[in-house]
Amino acid sequence: MLASVFRKSTPINYTLIVIIVLLMFFLYQIQDLTWTLSYIEIGKKIGILALIFGTLFFINFIVKKNILTRDSVYTVYFFILLLLFFPSAINNWKLLFANFFIILSMRRLISLQTLKAPKEKIFDATLWILVASLLHFWCILFLFLVYISIIFNVSRDYRNWLIPIVALLAFGNLFLLYALAFDEKLLSNITHNFTYNFEVDYFQNKYQNIAFSSYVVAVLFFVISAIFSLSSRPLNLQGSYKKIIFAFIIAIVIFILSPQKGNEILLFTFFPLAVMMTNFVEYSQNKINQEMVLYVTTFVALFNYFMQL
Repeated sequence: MLASVFRKSTPINYTLIVIIVLLMFFLYQIQDLTWTLSYIEIGKKIGILALIFGTLFFINFIVKKNILTRDSVYTVYFFILLLLFFPSAINNWKLLFANFFIILSMRRLISLQTLKAPKEKIFDATLWILVASLLHFWCILFLFLVYISIIFNVSRDYRNWLIPIVALLAFGNLFLLYALAFDEKLLSNITHNFTYNFEVDYFQNKYQNIAFSSYVVAVLFFVISAIFSLSSRPLNLQGSYKKIIFAFIIAIVIFILSPQKGNEILLFTFFPLAVMMTNFVEYSQNKINQEMVLYVTTFVALFNYFMQL
């Protein structure tokens, strides 16, 4: 039943998505209502909600525009389920913005396959990644995805290899001028964030541990399936799927290196993983398998969500 509900993009499906997001958001927010006492905090909550909807819009746009999935809303639905795994990400506006900028950069990098205006796309993608790195420093590792995309699509023109460096220099100069003119603490903040921590012992309760463990199981299942089924995908789309897999790997490295560990840092993995989950469901010939994947994932996500409220 779930498979048939989200198989097509219809106004009813989008209405369901909006309702699910609103319920997820407000159920988490009512655990502590102190934010309702300040107009500024209320504005922040509204801004975060708008940012979540904006992220879902661009995710849907990217997968449809680049034919990464069929005409369904599975990717958006899976992204919401992954948010349910780690609801603490809902209140982390810095990570939400950083992830939003990374998704904007991936939009440009994935569309490189069309070979239209590649230099502009490379420049834009690099800038979005650099902006994201101001919010979470290790997002800068997504610059590797820029060069991976160049290798896949536009490696013959040597100028394309220099564009990320030009973008980095331009952005660095603007940031340095702004910091020197208005806030020198920005420079110290950057150097302070240039740290790492490999320890994974941050769990505050057993439910965070359970959520992380169930997420790891989902990752192993869907990522391995995506890698082994890559050769069966259309040749013109294999480069895009490879970018999705590399984006996921980079996001995992960011989680490993991040000095302030938390399940919410896995937010950067949600978009590529949601695409891989969607492909698994859409390319599965067995309808029972489709329903099982959707029901099990939904149940586990809801369980983890309510246990962490």
